[in-house]
Amino acid sequence: MPKFLLALTILMPALLSAQVPHSTGSVHTSDVDLGYETFGSPGAEIPLIAVNGGPGLSHAYMMQNDLWQRAAAHRLVVLYDQRGTGASKQVQPNAPQSMEAQVADLDAIRSSLSLDRIAVLGDSYGGMIAMAYAAAHPEHVSRLILSDSAAPSWKTIVHLLPQVFPDREELGDAEAKRLAADPEAAAQAGLVNHMRMCFYSPEKRDAYVSHMGDIGFVPAVGRAVQQATENLDLTPKLAGFSFPTLVITGRYDMNVAPLTAWRMAHAIPGAQIVFFEKSGHLPAYEEPEKYLKVLERFLAADKTTLRKAKAPRS
Repeated sequence: MPKFLLALTILMPALLSAQVPHSTGSVHTSDVDLGYETFGSPGAEIPLIAVNGGPGLSHAYMMQNDLWQRAAAHRLVVLYDQRGTGASKQVQPNAPQSMEAQVADLDAIRSSLSLDRIAVLGDSYGGMIAMAYAAAHPEHVSRLILSDSAAPSWKTIVHLLPQVFPDREELGDAEAKRLAADPEAAAQAGLVNHMRMCFYSPEKRDAYVSHMGDIGFVPAVGRAVQQATENLDLTPKLAGFSFPTLVITGRYDMNVAPLTAWRMAHAIPGAQIVFFEKSGHLPAYEEPEKYLKVLERFLAADKTTLRKAKAPRS
């Protein structure tokens, strides 16, 4: 291939993502002013709302590459910050952190943008919000994507970090003790340590951690969400999902092990599951080309095709 064509091939994704319309906004509710950003434009393609994980994180950790800008080449893509994080910190005193409140916030974002039917993508803990939203508002859900999602109950998540990274866990404990007098610093150091255990590729891990900066972690919000949802169990709702569902999991995700995804895919009628063989907890970062291809294929397929399709395994 001529050098100028090779260079164009390498640069094209960045050039395309730079041309995608981008905007930010805020939705006022009685509890919180919700900050969001959009990429792309409304059109014939299904709009996508991506719900970030945590709890207690803003959506900044999902913005470490241009995947969402590229996904917006043919559709509107929306990301927002959950109450108490990022651009959504204007929260009324004593506002709840319950799942009902999280669902109401997501619906407020959808409604404010005049979106009737949407694809909802939940990443990590965001998958729990996505499932709760789908159960509460199936009339607005055209597609559901669970990306290395938490289980429908905290108690059924298969979490293997302590077993796989005992050395890293020990280092994290030592750092927490060293920073005991500064809880905020200890929490931020703990987050960095946690992120270091979320990757398949050491090179991708180091690149992500070195550039992630402040990804909007608010420990108090995380604790409040955990407490408010500790007894939540959405498992009985899954059998009633009638919309096409895609379950994505990194093969080497030790934060939410693939068995969690496998169980959810088999509990949701007709769900497809795709394993990312060179990923940990963040396949959108470790294998973005495959992630985008899988996502677009799922969003573009008509429902008849999805019902007839054999669940992909790779």
